[in-house]
Amino acid sequence: MLLPDRAAIIAYLTILSGSAGRLVISLVYFLIVANTLTLGAFGLFATASSTGLILSRLLAFGFVSPLYRVAIVKPRLLGAYLGGFAGLALASLPLIGAVAALAYLLLFADRLAVLPFAAVIGAEVLGWRVVEVVCIVNNGLRRFRQAALLVIIGSSLRTLAALIFVTLGQASLESWVFAYCVATMASALIALTAFLPASRWRFVRSLYPRRMADAVFAGTADIVFYIQSELDKLLVLGIAGERTAGLYAIAFRVIDLTAMPVRSFNQMMVQKIMQDRWLGGVKRLAGFEVGIALISTVGLAAVILALMPFPGLLGRNVSQAAYLFAPMLLVPAFRNLVEYHADLLYARERTGSRILLLAMLTALKAGLIALVMTHFSEGDAWAEWMNLVFGLVYLLSAGFTYPLLVRTGRPVLR
Repeated sequence: MLLPDRAAIIAYLTILSGSAGRLVISLVYFLIVANTLTLGAFGLFATASSTGLILSRLLAFGFVSPLYRVAIVKPRLLGAYLGGFAGLALASLPLIGAVAALAYLLLFADRLAVLPFAAVIGAEVLGWRVVEVVCIVNNGLRRFRQAALLVIIGSSLRTLAALIFVTLGQASLESWVFAYCVATMASALIALTAFLPASRWRFVRSLYPRRMADAVFAGTADIVFYIQSELDKLLVLGIAGERTAGLYAIAFRVIDLTAMPVRSFNQMMVQKIMQDRWLGGVKRLAGFEVGIALISTVGLAAVILALMPFPGLLGRNVSQAAYLFAPMLLVPAFRNLVEYHADLLYARERTGSRILLLAMLTALKAGLIALVMTHFSEGDAWAEWMNLVFGLVYLLSAGFTYPLLVRTGRPVLR
């Protein structure tokens, strides 16, 4: 069984508690920001943040993957890998800066000043990504309580920044961006000083030739995954404009909240497979798919039901996007299942196959969303087409992933 003992169940519940805490705090944060900024300004912020999220995966050239694996299976080597990560992170910053500059020129030059854009990118790359890495290390060491607490602290600081932002009556995008940057950097500082496990950092040259291939492949897969996940926001901004980008970002931020319990499950599953090379039988995997789909759909349905008697419950701007939720009811299930498939391939160390799959998904989704936004952006008719877009992406993902796992040499599917 995937959760065979009391310790594993407690570990999952600990991770889930962090996700639940982050869910509540993130919801408050999201509602404040989404309803204080205009729809266009929120669309710009969300799109710039998505750009930073993608670029943050370039940090240390993907060395997060070897760092996570060594935390799980050989924690005594953690100091050597942390030293390597720090050095590679510094070496990767010029590349990140160059790609960020190109993204700014292509998408944001006429919409957002360079300083606020740079602040968002810096917050995502040097702030929130550092928090994520420290959480990843703690989770690899099965220090789930510390990781959960760090996530809650980081989300709380961003929410506090949003509260101060709205209390001071500062409704401009520039003011919010700098408040967001300060809060995120403070989270990174707390992560490094209070939550990073104690170890003696050192440079062990012999480790890196063997691990860099894994790092680059895993990092590439991670980048392609987030491009697949976030490119749609950039396309909507470029094709349909800032208002539609704002509506789209609000709708998908609510949808993304449904993924938190699923990601907690995925995390436990990945560790179990890495440690025991276990995956389970066809019936069990089908059960996982059904469970993920149900949890995802019920989560969005609960939001829709809550808004029916209280349409203004989530604020003015969110209420403007609320009518999009029902037409997109199946999107969370398809979206979260695609993420689950990518995690299966990562756990089985099928990195090349994962990159190929995510590249195909990116191309398919980009083409379909461009088609939908070009022909159906008027009157927000695009929303109902998102079920078909993400349904086709899911079918490609499932059709690629499961035959590949069946063909692996070990008895993965029994």
